Amino acid sequence: MKEFVHLHLHTEYSLLDGLARIDKLVDIIKERGVRAVAITDHGNMHGVIKFFEACVQKGIKPIIGEEFYICHDMTSRANREDTGHLILLAKNNTGYQNLLKLSSFAYLDGMYYKPRIDYKLLEKHSEGLICLSACLAGHIPQLILKRQYDEADKLALWFKNLFGEDFYLELQNHNLPEEKEVLVKLLEMSERLGIKTVATNDVHYLNKEDSELQDVLLCVQMGKTYDDPDRMRFETQEFYLKTYDEMLEALPGCEDALDRTIEIADKCNVTIKTKSLREAAEGGNTIVPKEDQLGATENFIPKYVPDTGESSFEFLSRLAWEGLERNYKTITQEHKDRLQMELDTIHKLGYVEYFLIVWDYINFARENDIPVGPGRGSGAGSLVAYCSGITQVDPMRYDLFFDRFINPERVSMPDFDVDFCMDRRREVIEYAKRRYGADHVSNIVTYGNMQAKNSIKDVARVLRYPYSEVDKITKEIPNKPVKKPPVLKYYFGTTGKEEDKQYIIPELRAMYDEDSEVKRVIDMAIKLEGVPRNISMHAAGVLIAPDPVYDHVPMAKSGDDEITQFDMTELEHLGLLKFDFLGLRTLTDIHKAIKYIKETHGIDIDFTKMSYDDPKVFELISSGNTEAVFQLEGGGMKKFMMDLQPNSLEDIIAGISLFRPGPMDFIPKFIKGKREPEKIEYEDPCLVPILSTTYGCIVYQEQVMKIFQVMAGFSLGGADNVRRIMSKKKPEKLPPEKEKFIYGKKNPQDPKKDIPGALALGHEKEVAERVFDQMAKFAGYAFNKSHAAAYAYVSYQTAYLKTYYEVEYLTAVLNNRINNIDAVKKYTNYARKEGFEILPPDINRSITEFKVENGNIRFGLAGLRNVGKGLINFIVSEREEHGEFKDFEDFLRRVNTTQLNKKSLESLILSGAFSSFGLYRSQLMDIYPTYMEMVANDRKSQALGQFSMFETFEEASKCVNNITVPNIKEYNQETILKYEKEFVGIYLSGHPLDDYLDKYDSFNFTSDMIADMKVDPSDMQSQDDEMGSDFNLDMEDIVEDKQPQVHDGQQVTGGGIILAVKRMNTKSGNMAILTIEDIYGTYEVMVFNRAFTKYRDILKEDNLVTIRGRLSIRDGKSPVVIAETILKWEQKGEEKVKDERKIYLRFDTTNADVYNNVKKITASYPGQSPIIIKCSSTNKAFSFNTKVEINNYLTNELIGLLGEENVIVK
Repeated sequence: MKEFVHLHLHTEYSLLDGLARIDKLVDIIKERGVRAVAITDHGNMHGVIKFFEACVQKGIKPIIGEEFYICHDMTSRANREDTGHLILLAKNNTGYQNLLKLSSFAYLDGMYYKPRIDYKLLEKHSEGLICLSACLAGHIPQLILKRQYDEADKLALWFKNLFGEDFYLELQNHNLPEEKEVLVKLLEMSERLGIKTVATNDVHYLNKEDSELQDVLLCVQMGKTYDDPDRMRFETQEFYLKTYDEMLEALPGCEDALDRTIEIADKCNVTIKTKSLREAAEGGNTIVPKEDQLGATENFIPKYVPDTGESSFEFLSRLAWEGLERNYKTITQEHKDRLQMELDTIHKLGYVEYFLIVWDYINFARENDIPVGPGRGSGAGSLVAYCSGITQVDPMRYDLFFDRFINPERVSMPDFDVDFCMDRRREVIEYAKRRYGADHVSNIVTYGNMQAKNSIKDVARVLRYPYSEVDKITKEIPNKPVKKPPVLKYYFGTTGKEEDKQYIIPELRAMYDEDSEVKRVIDMAIKLEGVPRNISMHAAGVLIAPDPVYDHVPMAKSGDDEITQFDMTELEHLGLLKFDFLGLRTLTDIHKAIKYIKETHGIDIDFTKMSYDDPKVFELISSGNTEAVFQLEGGGMKKFMMDLQPNSLEDIIAGISLFRPGPMDFIPKFIKGKREPEKIEYEDPCLVPILSTTYGCIVYQEQVMKIFQVMAGFSLGGADNVRRIMSKKKPEKLPPEKEKFIYGKKNPQDPKKDIPGALALGHEKEVAERVFDQMAKFAGYAFNKSHAAAYAYVSYQTAYLKTYYEVEYLTAVLNNRINNIDAVKKYTNYARKEGFEILPPDINRSITEFKVENGNIRFGLAGLRNVGKGLINFIVSEREEHGEFKDFEDFLRRVNTTQLNKKSLESLILSGAFSSFGLYRSQLMDIYPTYMEMVANDRKSQALGQFSMFETFEEASKCVNNITVPNIKEYNQETILKYEKEFVGIYLSGHPLDDYLDKYDSFNFTSDMIADMKVDPSDMQSQDDEMGSDFNLDMEDIVEDKQPQVHDGQQVTGGGIILAVKRMNTKSGNMAILTIEDIYGTYEVMVFNRAFTKYRDILKEDNLVTIRGRLSIRDGKSPVVIAETILKWEQKGEEKVKDERKIYLRFDTTNADVYNNVKKITASYPGQSPIIIKCSSTNKAFSFNTKVEINNYLTNELIGLLGEENVIVK
């Protein structure tokens, strides 16, 4: 078969518009024996590095390109229809550089619906590029279709003049009528203008039978269903990876155009050096050319030039030696040797600037009072980092290894992850931009891929497969994959491989075999799993380059943020430096707590000078009372600490490391070893000093490394490489390492690097084998001690604050979550439990945030709904400048009316902020409109000069003072609580469920059990920042601080108040989503058709109910309860009889304001009781068209509006 090189091809990185999966594409090209293939994704270069590396490793020439969107003026937003397509291919590395720039500027300067370039920019960056005229959407084909043949010729000649022999007219035939017309004219143009043609197929998928799947993908992109007649679709099935013969059949007589694909392929020669290609070559791939391999120490690190005139190494050395003197009272030779060894290694491997850049922005943060974490990840094991101030964890005290972070045998770059205060992290990034150049700094792209469950749901929605049936499928899919994704093919058993049968889930396989619709959905979902669906900004990663970023990688935009088009891993492959600026909310908690302690006690807290060994702190941790203590507040961790009874930071470090899936199995052994150290058994005496701090258990990666070193004579760097093999679970690579461990290995080139082996060092073979096997089994679970030690520091700090300054610390915690109502509920409830009073908002006492007041916590005004920041700032500043507000009138006169509106005033009234003035909330609600009106009139009069401020203002004021305050009762407790919940978000004067607390003794489920599992879409980035959950970290670098108290599918019984009811009609019938509030917070309940039909009469707001059902926990979503049984509570004092009462109201119905308020109030209480209204001006009575549920909330609101004598229930 003759060769045909595809030059117009869309991979999965065309983002829901391409399904030519790179790995499969390269395999097919290899099988066909074709020398090259191109990538030309729509408007981006996201897939270029993955594509390049995959091709090179298979001996295929990668042709790098992009299908650009081009217009005549990329700065204009006037004509969206002006945008056309254009294929540009990199002929050489100059062309590749121009591709990077064009792709970047399209986003940075030309974004308008699509990233666009224009002809002027193309002319500037055309060198080294090959240009194809594109598909039907290209400007030349569009001009032909408009019969503007002269304009088409003119544009073709412009391209020919710019690109010369590197411009080609693109011939395509996908059996579209327009293509046939264009094809004829392009061939005529070729003859007439002397421009060569080239044949292409607009490849969007690999096989013809995938055309339906491509259509489904488009539906996912546009939110359409497959049967929607108005949706965009591919009109034929010809957009696949055709062979030469199939292309010739589509374009008969165009052999020359087909052969020119070879001509173009031979012209294209781009080299991109990557570290992964070097690693592939070192791993035995002999195909990878030397020119595509980037050395381990070849990195593009920005230069750091000290202001002192020293060289960068001299500056770092001085920082380190001065820090050694500062940090250690007694400096031993071991300290000196360790520091010098680290400095020499850093210098030799070329990481001096890396250390200094990290030091630089951390130093900026500290000088500007921006909280910085004590360390994170393996970087905390560096003595240079500790002495220079990058970290605050003593690596000598806790036996942390520099070699785990940097060693000459480690092939990957080190990585400092740094935690900053959540509120001010952005300031540090902005500093880096100023310091190193804004165009040298960029955020990093991350992809939202189609995950297993979502792939099924997306396909099912497009095909209109019932949601209830989809739920049956997805609930059987494990939340944590048993293998690295994609996983669906394993769960449904479609791989056909014997070794994969262990992963089949029988229930899923049965559905797949028994239902053809399920099979259709799953077959498509399997092919779509893992496909990128969108891009976003990495939550923490920032690239700092030595040159403008677009000299190295293409750039894009995510919202207003500039990002790279290559992801974090690909940047590392290219030798570029990625820095992690993580946000950790706990640092802000600590920072604010220290500030409050200074304000209330006059004490300065400095954790850098503490010894981290206070017995009272460990007593608190051992008690399990660790709410709000970093890493230790989850239910499972509390129990672990109570069982462990830690008395040193080493115990906390180990606890953090063990409390994860896998290592948790060793917790009983660990606890037993602590309690009975005399019963600990060691396989070999050399293990005692290594494992004694963890009571005979292998907990840390550093312990695995040390065992290799002590027992078999490995270098720590070599030991770390073996540990990595073990942790990656690559069993095929372990036998030779085991051989070296036991018998050793000679190094003919350098005898100093000989490994003696366990036998030569006097250990028994059987013992060595057992120890190696134990390490191989546990190394995948062993944790990075440096990371755990750094986070244990933070745990200790929060525990210390809670031990000695609990009210200040809880106030700080509340203030950092003041807009998260669930967290405010959680921690105010906890504060009350600890004996602190939550003082209500007060117009003369409250400030913006929560504050400590006489040993209690005063609610902050920022926690009130409808009260804006501008108004709060005005209130506080006015109070500070002119004293407290004397009364309600004084407040209205002094406050800025542009900031104060009806909603904000009602919020202040009903939250109790004016209670100190001696008036009921009900009274203030009655008189405030009159007050506001008269104050406004006074101000107008003053503005017009109608009376003198000194002569008649006092008299005008008396008019206001003479307003009669109505003699009405205060709202009852239920109404007060309802308003507090509405405007404060929590109950301050009590709780509506206080009379029903005995019911919770019989419940096995309450909202606090899932509080830490809730997903807030608006807070997803900060969650990522705080937990580091989306940073592509190895499992070894992730701390899981909270284990759930519940699990998916668990049968639960709970209950409380129905806060909200959302009813829906679905294909499967009626359903509802309830929001239930219990004594701890809220959660959602799904009521599907069967339960809805049975209990629909109970599903009303304010009803008190018991819910029985099962818990549903799904990835990326807040847990919900699926209701099976709903029982209404009998309210205290309520008889079980039908309410046949009526409510009688008397008021002037001609008063529109009063009438509308009555309508508004009664509409909030739908029910079955009639309303009879008597108009006081006409003395006529009539039935109101709204029926209500009569309760105290309703009657009190009506009494507040109409007066007690005008509201009768009987």
